[in-house]
Amino acid sequence: MQNALGLMGEQYILFGIMLALGFAGIAAMFFALFTPGRWKVPYSMEVIFALVIAAVTFGGALVSQATVDDYWSDVPNIEELAKVSGKVAIDVDADAFDKVVTAYLYQWGFIFINPDGSATRNALAVKPGERVLVHVTANDVIHGFQIPAVGLTTEVDPKAVRSTWFRAPSKPGKYLIQCMDYCGIGHHQMKAWLVVEGEEKDEGEHG
Repeated sequence: MQNALGLMGEQYILFGIMLALGFAGIAAMFFALFTPGRWKVPYSMEVIFALVIAAVTFGGALVSQATVDDYWSDVPNIEELAKVSGKVAIDVDADAFDKVVTAYLYQWGFIFINPDGSATRNALAVKPGERVLVHVTANDVIHGFQIPAVGLTTEVDPKAVRSTWFRAPSKPGKYLIQCMDYCGIGHHQMKAWLVVEGEEKDEGEHG
C-alpha cells in the first residue's frame, strides 16, 4: 500500500485519458454549435469512443483490484491478530512498552506526538517488533484509527482519549494507517503511514 497517499503511475495515465476525453467532448460540443449546418459524427468515431471508454473502465477496475489485493496482503490471519494488539486502560504502565505516542486525529489527518514533544504529521516511525502504546484523541468529530497490518481498529469521540497498543510488524516497510469512520468530505484522504525501519527489538528490551 505504498501508494495509498498519492496517485500511482497507472492512475496518472487513467486520469490523463479521462481529462483528454473530457476536453475532446467539450471541444466537439463547441465545434458542433458553431459549425454551419448539422455536424454528423462518423459511425467509426462513435465506435472508437465507446471502445476507449470501455478500455479505461476495464483498466481502472484492474488497477483497483490490484490495490485491494495489495491492501489485504498486509493483513495477517485472525490468530496472528490476537497476538499483536489490544486495548489497555488509560493509566497503564507506559514502561511496559517500547514506544509511547499520542495520535491526534483531526479533519483530515494524523499528528503523532512523542513524549518529548516532537511530532510528525501522517507518519509514525517504529522499529520492527516494537510494542507501541498509542493514546488516540480527536479534536472535532468521531474518528477511527485503524492499522490493518497489525489488526488494530478503534474509534474515539471528540476530546476523549482511547488508549490501545500494537506490536509493530517484523518486516520493515510502510503500512497503511487510516480513519475507518466517515468524518466528512475529506475522509477518503485521511491516511498515514506506519513506517517500520531499523533492527528488531530483542524480547525484554524496552525504552
